[in-house]
Amino acid sequence: MRDRAVVVAARRTPLGTRSRALAGHGLEQLAAPVLRAVGDDAAAALGAEPPLADVLLGNCMGPGGNPARIAALAAGLGVDVPGQTVDRQCGSGLAAVLDAARALEAGGEHARLAGGVESASTAPERRRDGTAYERAPFTPAGWPDPDMPRAAEALAAADGIPRARQDAHAERSHRRARAACRAGRFDAELVPLGEVTDDDSLRASAPPFTRLPPLFPGGTLTAGTSTRISDGAAAVLLVPERARGRAPGLAIRAHAVVGCDPALPGIGAAPAVDASLASADLGLEDLAAIEIVEAFAAQSLAVLDRLGLPEDDPRICADGGALALGHPWGASGAVAVVRLFSRLVRADAPAGTLGLAAASIGGGMGIAAVVEVVR
Repeated sequence: MRDRAVVVAARRTPLGTRSRALAGHGLEQLAAPVLRAVGDDAAAALGAEPPLADVLLGNCMGPGGNPARIAALAAGLGVDVPGQTVDRQCGSGLAAVLDAARALEAGGEHARLAGGVESASTAPERRRDGTAYERAPFTPAGWPDPDMPRAAEALAAADGIPRARQDAHAERSHRRARAACRAGRFDAELVPLGEVTDDDSLRASAPPFTRLPPLFPGGTLTAGTSTRISDGAAAVLLVPERARGRAPGLAIRAHAVVGCDPALPGIGAAPAVDASLASADLGLEDLAAIEIVEAFAAQSLAVLDRLGLPEDDPRICADGGALALGHPWGASGAVAVVRLFSRLVRADAPAGTLGLAAASIGGGMGIAAVVEVVR
């Protein structure tokens, strides 16, 4: 039987809406404190500082130059610790975690730090032939390549998801996040950055969802049912199961990456969830905690409908999701793993308890991972 990879420590920064609380922080200023905190947590859990083989970080819109290596150096991890930056768009953070897990499953002996970072506030302007553009194409010429709000609007129309369902879904995400914040359920996972100690989207009152105008004429999406573009970082430390000792954690039990129609990229999480569960010979009923990145209320609802899950299922984003907390593209998939660590390991769920993290990805893809509590 192959040795599984186990997450033994998990942290994240507060999430800051673009151009707000974390606007002055570059990529390494977001990621380095999280890498250090995760390393310290892991050393405490394992009884010694584990030797590091690599640092893998997801990032979508940074300046290049291998942000993972830059963050590793900024974190003081030593010149002998390499770094690799992963770009799978909104799934980048989770993809980095799974790349680290695969390296351990293949026989790697030493720990990996993995996660994601995004500074939308400091993302450089991109230009081609003298013209600025916001993002690179997700598909080749002749293929559909909608921007994400229009893709979500098209998905709402295709699936008949009305405005009222979207408003209710976003309101539920905000309500759960505020309750979790008041109860202190984010405290142990957060790494404060200066005076920024909590997610800035939770500082203001929730938007009046039903009174917000649509983003497009005759459409159903609003600013309230679309996630905030955010700055932030999240990371975990993985070790081979044989090396975890008595440290509790999340074993990576199964994972999957799939493709889907690029015209409707928001549905990608659904087939990825199906594939990861099939790989583990499990069903949705076996899961105790589910974190699916909420890019848009319509997109989230479309995924849940395809999976046959009720939209108010208490297992899904139980402490609120990206609609409330924000969406730092390259980090969001890693934030989902950090949330599972808090909901399951920090909350003392018994060994064998199962969770799932998933995201839909621009260009028509999906990614998912099944995790199991080990103690």
